[in-house]
Amino acid sequence: MAKADKNGIIAELTREFEGSSAAVLTEYRGLTVAQLKELRGSLGGHAKFAVAKNTLAKIAAKRAGITSLDPLLQGPTAIAFVKGDVVEAAKGLRDFAKANPLLVIKGGVVEGKSMTPEEITKLADLESREVLLAKLAGALKAKQSQAAAVFAALPTQMARLAEALRAKREQAGE
Repeated sequence: MAKADKNGIIAELTREFEGSSAAVLTEYRGLTVAQLKELRGSLGGHAKFAVAKNTLAKIAAKRAGITSLDPLLQGPTAIAFVKGDVVEAAKGLRDFAKANPLLVIKGGVVEGKSMTPEEITKLADLESREVLLAKLAGALKAKQSQAAAVFAALPTQMARLAEALRAKREQAGE
């Protein structure tokens, strides 16, 4: 490969590492081109899946300030550069790996933190960002409703107490 080609690939990989919120490294040995196309489709708009030479990926990762990937860059390596929802991309990779055991998740980096394959699988078990935000909004709304009920109950109880006191005094003839 010509030096200019290598420099161009390194520059592209560096941009991908810098512009991604996560990068998940996989081993794709034994997968067909059709299966890789299917994997790219299953990731949707959440990630870009690219096959990379290990030496060029190491150089690009170092230029992007990521040094934790060096031990993972062994053997045939493909990288899922996640630009969207990390959880959705992890789910796509996990589900595809279950259906196609030849895809092996090696590990990765999420928001600058090194992740093991087990941690990426745990990440895939999380609910999507939208679902978690909806649950948070529901919990906040419930707390506000409870607070409103408490604040509304105080004047009502005070009015009932005043009415009971008035009725008691009326009975006593005061």
